[in-house]
Amino acid sequence: MPDPVIEQNRRSWNAVVPAHVSHRADEAAFLRQGGSTLFPEEVALLGDVHGCRLLHLLCNTGVDSLSLAARGAIVTGVDLSDAAIAHARALSIASGIPATFVQADVYEYLAAAAAAHTRFERIYAGYGVMCWLRDLTAFANGVAALLTPGGRFVLLEFHPASNMFNADWQLAYDYPQGGQTLTLPGVGDYVGAANGGLSPSGFLPGVCNFVNPEPCILYRWGVGEVVTALVQAGLRLHVLQEYCYVNGEQPFTRMVATPERRMYPPADVPAIPLMYGLAVEKDANDG
Repeated sequence: MPDPVIEQNRRSWNAVVPAHVSHRADEAAFLRQGGSTLFPEEVALLGDVHGCRLLHLLCNTGVDSLSLAARGAIVTGVDLSDAAIAHARALSIASGIPATFVQADVYEYLAAAAAAHTRFERIYAGYGVMCWLRDLTAFANGVAALLTPGGRFVLLEFHPASNMFNADWQLAYDYPQGGQTLTLPGVGDYVGAANGGLSPSGFLPGVCNFVNPEPCILYRWGVGEVVTALVQAGLRLHVLQEYCYVNGEQPFTRMVATPERRMYPPADVPAIPLMYGLAVEKDANDG
């Protein structure tokens, strides 16, 4: 029997995908013309991906996956939402950029891929992914099992410290930790709220005043817990960076945008870490 929490989250994502897509101008043409949705942070942490087998976990609608494929990676994208995966497959065909997209719960995919002896030189997950993971240890062990010797896992994520503040920059919540569950009314239309920050192909008004009819359940983890799980899975920490800005999204009021789609706090708000990035590697002798 399907896990009811997984199914509920799948329905919540399926409901919001059309709203997200509605705010993005012709993504296929954007990709065909050499456009990319990647930010410099993940590009730097991943390094040269040309010719690498690359697994993109929780890949959403696939445009980041295809941007990685355009850099020469052999990409497999995995996401829980069948609506997101359907869009990703159609976008791959329309853009002419090949990639494989799989609809699956991330834990089921990791276990099945390990059993099939599938391996990757790079594994990537980015921007709002850790909150969907119910078991950090199982995730970290699953990632480690799929990496080739010398392979690298890269994560770009919103900083848990930023989750302590409400939208008006007021300290309001406890620091996320322990995998505490958080039930929300549903995945929101953050693409529309970003007002172009997440639509490099061009921003469209699209769906207005979206209300998700399907609630979702998230899990709250701290940075230390994420790093510890990866290290205890046998991966070596290569780099951990914190950034006092956020890419694309506008989770707070009065954010200051740059042409590079970086969002900074306003001048009257002290700098706090809004995002972090890490890279961990599998020992080259670990066969």
